[in-house]
Amino acid sequence: MSNGNSTQSLITVDMEIIGTIKSSGSVRIDGKLDGELICSGDAIIGKSAVIKGNLAVNSVSIEGSLNGNVAAKDKIEMKATARVNGDIKSKRLAVEDGVTFVGKSEVNPSGTPVGIPPAAKPEAVEEEKPAENRPGAFARR
Repeated sequence: MSNGNSTQSLITVDMEIIGTIKSSGSVRIDGKLDGELICSGDAIIGKSAVIKGNLAVNSVSIEGSLNGNVAAKDKIEMKATARVNGDIKSKRLAVEDGVTFVGKSEVNPSGTPVGIPPAAKPEAVEEEKPAENRPGAFARR
């Protein structure tokens, strides 16, 4: 996910942060975050991570627990161990078998609003007229 040009900030398993994290680079969280992550780079939410808050990132790979919404400019990747409770929005989405996800998703590769095409106008159908002097199936004979 990372382009290799930026440094990565690391929140280790023994760390707990309460508040907002803002980063112009990439961030890996293996500890706890009670707050928001705003990251113009990529984010990795490790298996041991527990996050209560929203993410606004370029791309994110989630392996741990997240209770909050995710807005990614490019891609959201949920690994098999991920537990996500919140709405997600991105251009691309990858979900492995085994993920727990409760929320709404909006995935739009083109990034343009998707409208519902207008319904086709029904064509006029001529009413069939019964034939004159012809007995029907239930007529007396």
